[in-house]
Formats: sequence, C-alpha cells, structure tokens
Amino acid sequence: MTMQWNDLQTRLAGADPVRGVGKVTNLIGMAVEVEGLNAPVGSLCRIDTGRHHDPVLCEVVGFRADALLAMPFDEARGIATGQRVVLQANQLTVPFGDELLGRVLDGLGRPLDGGPSLTNLPQRHLGGRPPNAMQRRRTEDVMSTGIRSIDSMITTARGQRLGIFSGSGVGKSVLMGMLARQASVDVNVLALIGERGREVREFIERDLGPEGLARSVIIVVTSDESAVMRAKGAETAMTIAENFRESDREVLFLMDSATRYAMALREIGLAAGEPPTTKGYPPSVFAALPRFCERAGWSSINSMTAFFTVLIEGDDIHDPVGDAMRSILDGHVMLSRDLARQNHYPAVDVLGSISRLRNDLLESPDLEAGARLMRWLKTLEENHDLVNIGAYVAGSDPELDTALSKRDEIREFLTQGIAENSELGASLTGLRQLTGVA
Repeated sequence: MTMQWNDLQTRLAGADPVRGVGKVTNLIGMAVEVEGLNAPVGSLCRIDTGRHHDPVLCEVVGFRADALLAMPFDEARGIATGQRVVLQANQLTVPFGDELLGRVLDGLGRPLDGGPSLTNLPQRHLGGRPPNAMQRRRTEDVMSTGIRSIDSMITTARGQRLGIFSGSGVGKSVLMGMLARQASVDVNVLALIGERGREVREFIERDLGPEGLARSVIIVVTSDESAVMRAKGAETAMTIAENFRESDREVLFLMDSATRYAMALREIGLAAGEPPTTKGYPPSVFAALPRFCERAGWSSINSMTAFFTVLIEGDDIHDPVGDAMRSILDGHVMLSRDLARQNHYPAVDVLGSISRLRNDLLESPDLEAGARLMRWLKTLEENHDLVNIGAYVAGSDPELDTALSKRDEIREFLTQGIAENSELGASLTGLRQLTGVA
C-alpha cells in the first residue's frame, strides 16, 4: 500500500493540471526556439507537427532571450514555425521493479525487446543525487569479478567505481560481458550508450548470454539517436540502478561508454550556446561527469559497484574525458592494443592499471605477491628489445633471469577464456604460487 501511495505521489508531482502552450519560432541545428511557454530546464514538451507527422517530444535544455530552447528526442522532421508546443511534464520518470530484469529498454525506459508494456510499474523521477558522503558505508569487502587478472592485481571492492580505458576494438564489450555474467552481485544494470546497432544483439546474445540477461536490465541508445536520447539513456540506467540499490540489492552498473555520454552532453551544451573549451567540450560536461559518477558506490543501504568504459582517442590516455574520469573514479583498468595483437585476452595492462582500494582489501602475502609480479612485468617491459635482439647475456640480471623463466607462466595466469570463471580465492592462491610467496 505504501508503494502504491509513493508511486501516486510521484505521478502527481510530475503532472500539471494547467498545461502551458507556446509556439515554435526557430530551429537552429538541433535546438528548437519556443516562445510563449514557461517551463523549467529538464521538462518534457510536445510539438504538434500536424496530421502528416507524429508529434515530436523534446526536452528543455536552456533559454535564449525570451525564447525557450528545446531539443528533440528523435528527428526534427516535420517541425515548422508557428506549430503548437505543449508542456507534458515538469520532470521525466522511468519505471522500476523486478519486472525490468531480463528486459531491454530505450533511453526513456520504454521496451525495445517486444515484451510486455511497463506502464503499470511504479515510476521514479529521473536524475537522483549522490548519497551524502557521511551516510555512505565504507568499501571494505572484495567483490569477486571472476576475472583472474582483475581479482588478483586490480582487486575491486564492493561499491568501488572503476574505468575501463581502451581504444576501439581491444575487447571492452567482451570484458563487460564477463563481468555481467560472473560478478558476485544481485542485479546488473547495463547502459549501452552510442553503440553501433549491429553490436547490441551480438553483445546480448554472445557476450552476456541467457545467464547474464536473466539478472540484468539493459538500456540501449544507439549511435544514430539524438544527443538528448543518448544523455537520457545514461541517466535512465543510473536511476534504475539507484532504485535497485535502495531496495537492498547489490548492484553492478556497467556503462559503455562514458565518452559517448560526454559527447552527447557536449552536443547539447554547444546547441544551448555554451562556449567550447578543451577539444570543444563546454564547461558543463566536466561538471556533469562527477555528479553522474558520484551517484554510484555505497549508500546507507547497499552498494553499487560501477565500471565505466572510456574511449581513449588514438590510444591517448590524456584525452580530456579520460583525464576527468581518472580523477573522479577509484581506479582504472587499462586495456592494451599490443596485448590484444598477441591474442592476450582479456587484454588487461596490469602495469597501467590501478585499484586505489587494493591495499585495504588484501592480506600482506597477497600484496607481496602482487608487488613481485609487478616487478617482473616491469623488468620484462624495460628489457623487451634487448632480449628480442639476443643482446642479453643470461646471468647479468638475476631479476630479469627470474622474470624470463616465469614468462610463460605469467602469460597463462593473466589470460583467461571468455567462458572461464575464476573464483577469487583460486585467483589469489594462483598468484602466490606463481610468485613463490608463502
């Protein structure tokens, strides 16, 4: 009964008994100028385009002089000056409930999979706030990902937030599928933002599989959709994940990709008249990213562990979005194109990756074993050319001799089949055995 009353309050809060009406006066790029309508930023408007076209839904993104600026969720086809604009709701809502598990939704929480309608489910306002810093629980427990290289060397805590940094085609989607299938959580929420349409079913059927889908909610916004829809898709996914967390579920939030979310925010900001700064990104993008990422993590009820993929253009880790995300998150997993070319999967560059909570999660023997493996990997990297041209004389460097003798074992330990699930205890035991730490 309480749930029904809360849902009714949510619906009433978004309703307006007296709907404002304005008219279209201009269309510049993606921004529609509307006069005569008073509506707050983030509200939903409908443009009545006449009998030959379907109505166009828009979101209010800003103001210019006396005009309101709105951006369509879909194409702007059919919009003309003088058309009527009606305020639909002051705030968007998305459905919530266990009925979402196993479903594929669009950026506004509507079914894409041909399944039953979700209109009868409780609704939640889009756009929550990060939990109060003093109400968050501490992240003290390890979350097993089932991936040996991550669990042993980039150990992740429940409620931790990490980035997966990679260029295109290095195995991000495969790694996300392994996380969604194997991680020890109750619910997965996946946000596929700006993906190629061809890759969506491939990811769901090949990488995620029936086992992963059964405990997942997937929000899909493909690359051909509008910037507003891509931004809303990320926010819809985060809102759904927050509500599962507040229902005392342990949640894994996977987003591919944070870069495309930032690009969508850039398009919206530039269309609203913001000045471009670094690489054309307006200041609002770098304000929105921490607000979004901080919503993950622990609340006072349960945890939301989050992995955000970050596309690094030309494999340049100092891309503006990459720099911003690294400063916000609790660590990062770097995927290496060189390792992928060697058929080393998952292509995790252990030397370039870090978990800021690893030292708080593991015992001294595990930390010592990890440090020893890192030294071997660094020694192999520094002497790679010397060894390859045959200029190294065995016995000159005991550390390098040991690393060379262990090279095949190291590779076997850090690689893993797509369907292989390595338990946390087995991964840490394997690390100690590899490095000879008792």
